Amino acid sequence: MKRQKFSSNSPWEDKVGYSRAIRVGNIIELSGTVAVDDCGNVVGAGKAYEQTKYIINKILQYIEKAGGKKEHVVRTRIFVTDISQWESIGRAHGEFFKDVKPVTTMVEVKSLISKDYLVEIEATAIIF
Repeated sequence: MKRQKFSSNSPWEDKVGYSRAIRVGNIIELSGTVAVDDCGNVVGAGKAYEQTKYIINKILQYIEKAGGKKEHVVRTRIFVTDISQWESIGRAHGEFFKDVKPVTTMVEVKSLISKDYLVEIEATAIIF
């Protein structure tokens, strides 16, 4: 099977040694994604709902670049720094995946790589 790598051109990809997304066969895996724009600016600072929406939009863009669609998402993993924000994060997730209903996990972590990141999401899609 062919392995395709999709880059966001972040300098961290080469420094850390990862890809934004990888497609092997009909499976697409997305790296942990935070609310940062192409210029490195945090989007939705202090707002977990806004960050979640931005992140999912970004994830879906890479799934499409890899040949998938929102309907192909089968799993999301949501890492949050404040679990008390679960309802707003869940609401944003539901706005995208209400009908798709991928399996998901939401866990609170001590911190993410920057204090400004409140949410980080990974995703898996299987093209059928």
